[in-house]
Amino acid sequence: MAKGSPALAGKDDSSLWIWLGWALVIVLADQFTKTLIVGYYRLGDATYVAPFFNIVRAHNTGAAFSFLAAAGGWQRWLFTGIGLGATVFIVWQLRAHPGQKLFGFALSSILGGAIGNVIDRLVHGYVVDFLDVHWAGWHFPAFNIADAAITLGAACMVLDEVRRVGKSPR
Repeated sequence: MAKGSPALAGKDDSSLWIWLGWALVIVLADQFTKTLIVGYYRLGDATYVAPFFNIVRAHNTGAAFSFLAAAGGWQRWLFTGIGLGATVFIVWQLRAHPGQKLFGFALSSILGGAIGNVIDRLVHGYVVDFLDVHWAGWHFPAFNIADAAITLGAACMVLDEVRRVGKSPR
């Protein structure tokens, strides 16, 4: 059988559980921090933390950088569906490549972030954002733990691919 074939995919289920555990840690941290924000802040409230950073309560009905935020409500279900589809695909990839540590870390980080934001969309109808990075009057769009995990995962996925290409024979 070929390496990575479905028959071998479940051979190292311990790695799968480690990656799913990491995704769960992200979901729990994300939902815990969002629960605190929803409980203690009203929409638009902000707390100064440093000259470049605030805690703020913001709602995002769209995707990254508020993409489609004003689309009228249907985007909630589109982004929920994309998140659920990504979840199935990522778990499949984690099972197919259990020994690839950086790839597994990247995918499980994206998985945890995607699930965290899907929970928000299902519970609230929007994603709760609260991390506000700014400088000299310019504000990066507010984000949350799930968004940070997705970004970290995407960066690690690029790094993994660069490393893989660098190792391939020319």
